[in-house]
Order: sequence, then structure tokens, then C-alpha cells
Amino acid sequence: MLRKIRTILAGVFFVLITLLFLDFTGTMHHWLSWMAKIQFLPAVLALNVGVVVVLVLLTLLFGRIYCSVICPLGVFQDVIARLNRKKNKYSFSKALSWLRYTMLGVMVVALVAGIGSVFQLLAPYSAYGRIATMLFQPVWKAGNNILASIAEHVDSYAFYHVEQVAAVGAVMAIAVITFIVVSVLALRNGRTYCNTICPVGTVLSFFARFSFLKIRFDEEKCKNCSLCSKNCKAACIDYKTHTVDYSRCVVCGNCISKCKFGALRYDSRLQRQKEKSENLSVDTSKRSFLLASAMVTTAALAQKKEKLMDGGLAELEDKVAPERQTALTPPGSLSFQHFAQHCTGCQLCVSECPNHVLRPSVNLMHLMLPEMSYEHGYCRPECNRCSEVCPAGAIRLIGHDEKSSIQLGHAVWIKKNCVPITDGVECGNCARHCPSGAIDMVPLDENDEESPMIPVVNEAACIGCGACEYVCPSRPFSAIYVEGHEVHRKI
Repeated sequence: MLRKIRTILAGVFFVLITLLFLDFTGTMHHWLSWMAKIQFLPAVLALNVGVVVVLVLLTLLFGRIYCSVICPLGVFQDVIARLNRKKNKYSFSKALSWLRYTMLGVMVVALVAGIGSVFQLLAPYSAYGRIATMLFQPVWKAGNNILASIAEHVDSYAFYHVEQVAAVGAVMAIAVITFIVVSVLALRNGRTYCNTICPVGTVLSFFARFSFLKIRFDEEKCKNCSLCSKNCKAACIDYKTHTVDYSRCVVCGNCISKCKFGALRYDSRLQRQKEKSENLSVDTSKRSFLLASAMVTTAALAQKKEKLMDGGLAELEDKVAPERQTALTPPGSLSFQHFAQHCTGCQLCVSECPNHVLRPSVNLMHLMLPEMSYEHGYCRPECNRCSEVCPAGAIRLIGHDEKSSIQLGHAVWIKKNCVPITDGVECGNCARHCPSGAIDMVPLDENDEESPMIPVVNEAACIGCGACEYVCPSRPFSAIYVEGHEVHRKI
């Protein structure tokens, strides 16, 4: 019963959080953004004390059910492990404590030192986010576009074509390597990643040792058949000594379901002592129901968000991104330093951005940190979706009015690229599409009536949204681009 309930809950959590990353319509985050906010590391970085306390209490009560139900990378390992149909494929092994604590130490040092790329590589939620965004979402979009093509032939509008933006090579490579490493470890040894590399698993293991409910042996019933050890994905059950390493046990329930003699049960020490003294049988379904209830109520930790955004302007031919002196970070991130210190690199904001403005950085100093670029769209003043879905507090929640007053950068005009000068034609796209009215068209030569009109930027009014850069017809380089600010300003 425990295994069935755990599997159902894990399946629901896994499917829904995967849909959150795959969704390109902007609908799912209204209902499912709380699932990202209850992930352990994002909650710690966001200083979401309520979520952290509840997750710790769940661990103290039930054991490491976070790893087997809530964490998407943990459930992903279970899915991959099931592909190996070989029965009785696991065995007990001693914990590699030196490796676990070393990886945790590296994680802590990286957090303190602000080396975001290191803890983004190690964080389990971020690792799965990269896999879902870089590998699964393109396949999802391709399938949608195939259905859209079929629908067009039968005069149906049930589906519509969506743009496929080329993935960043370095980040795609990291996602592929992560997928391969995790999959190989899961196929061969089950939960090796969780119990040797994952820093979140190591932190929760401290509390799991003292959990109220645990999987325990009834030595009188045990026949030492070894089925429990052979089916334990965490390699934490030693049937010879009738012991369980609770720091590694993720309460998957496999051992209980495989035991033919009823020698393993999920209960408390007090309950076991009471049963022995009174010689009573216990209805394990009640404990399983309690576990299920606890997991379901976890959903109440976060609130649903509202407001839906539409797309950007019409698609233009691809252009080369300018070399910015300072990277652009999303409105609500306060500053580049704040963004780098809190971002887990899960890529959820990248997958949710309706205008493809956000993309992972390939700069080695802040690898995988999302940055803004305007080749495929611009940051619309009325859109705040990235701030709604960010689970780590790297992008603070902002309203539409507040966003319109945040200056994340300013526009810079490049004379040698401007088409009124290079091609002798009228333009003015940048001025017409500027949502803050920060660009005016003035004669290049005030004394010449036939002088071409060129843009002049009012930096005090510019918010750095990138509309001017996006609509500029100059190719391959725009005649106007946005330079970022280290610290965002208010106008």
C-alpha cells in the first residue's frame, strides 16, 4: 500500500512539474508555479522559511519522502531505473560519506562565493530543469507544430505553430551530459546520484536519521532471503544485520512490497513496542493514508498566480546579438549580483518567457545564468511572467506598473549601422515602437531640410525593454541596442 501511494503521488508531481517546464502557452504557471517554489534549494535561496520548515518537518516525520515524491530529478531516476527490467539487481553497499560531504561542502562554498555555475550543476531541481527545457521542450514543441500542420489541412485552429529558438550550444551540452550521467547511474545502481552527489539529499539525510516513521525489521519473521536488499534502489538495507541506513532511505516502499514474510513494516518505534506488548496487529493503510495526506497538503504552501501575456511583435530575420559590456538581467532581479547569488539556473524563466527574451548565458563566469537578449522579441512592459514563476527569489515578484518604472539598461545608438544613413531611406521604427517614449527622431543636420532623420535617446526615460533593438531593420547588427546596468534604477 505504501509503495502504491508513493508511486501515485510521485507520478502526479513529476508529470505536473514537467508540464510546467514544457508549457509554451503561458497557462500552466497560473496553476503550477507553486510546485517550483516548494523545491528545497530554491526555497532556501528565496528565504522561504515556511516551505523549508515544512519540508524539514515532513522529513522528521516520514523520512526522505521529498526525494521520492517532490524532487523531479529523484522521480526521474525512478522512471529510468524501471527501464532496466532485470529483477533483484541491487545490493547493500556502505555509504560513501566522504563523497557526500565533499559535494555538500563544494555546494556551500559555491553559494557563499557566488559561483553560481557550480551549485547550478549540483542542484537536483536545476539539473532536471535544464533537461526538461533543453531536451524535452523542443520535442514537445515539434510535436505541437506537427499537429498544427495537420489541423491546417482540415481547417482546424485547435493547434498553432510555435517558434523553435535554437538552443545555446554549451548549455545544451551540459543538459545532455547531465541526462546521460543521471540515466546511466539510475539504470545501473538506482539512487546513486541521490546518495553520493546530490547536496539536497545529504542535507535531508541529517534529519531522516531521526524520522518518527521508519522502515523496520521484524527479526522474528525475517528469513534472510535478501529480497529487500536486492530491490532497494538506495542500497541502504543490510538483510544480514537487519539494519536500514535511514540517511539514504527514500521510503520508496519497494522492500515492503517484495518481502514475502511480512518482516518489514513502516511504523514508529513506539508503535512497534506497543504492538509487542499488546500483541495487536496494525492497519498499515492508516499510515499510508497519513503519508498521502501530508504530501497533498504540501500544495498549500504557495499561492497561484494570475494574469496572462500574449506574444511579441511580428517575427523578424535573425540578427547577431551585440556585445554588451554589462549583461541584462530581468526586471525584478534588482542587480546582477543579486540575480547571480540567488538564481539556481533551473531555466524555468527561460521556458516561460513568451517572447524568447531570456536565454542561458555561455559566459564561463556565469554559465547557465539566464540573461536577456532581443533577437527574437523584446521585454514587454506588461509582462511579469518570469517574476511569477521564479522559485528562488532571484527575480522578485513585480506588478505591471512597477515594471514600467524599472530601468534595467538604456539604449545606445550606433550611427554607422543606421539605415537612414547607410541606405538613405526613412525609418523611425525605434521611435514608433518605444513604449516609454524615450526616443525622438531629429534631423542629422539641422541646417539641411533634406537631412535624414536619426534617433536620439533620452536615457533618463529609457527602461531598457529592447523594443528598439528588436524592430531595428539593420542587419546583421542593430543600429540601436540596450546596454545593461549593474544595479537596476527607478525612473
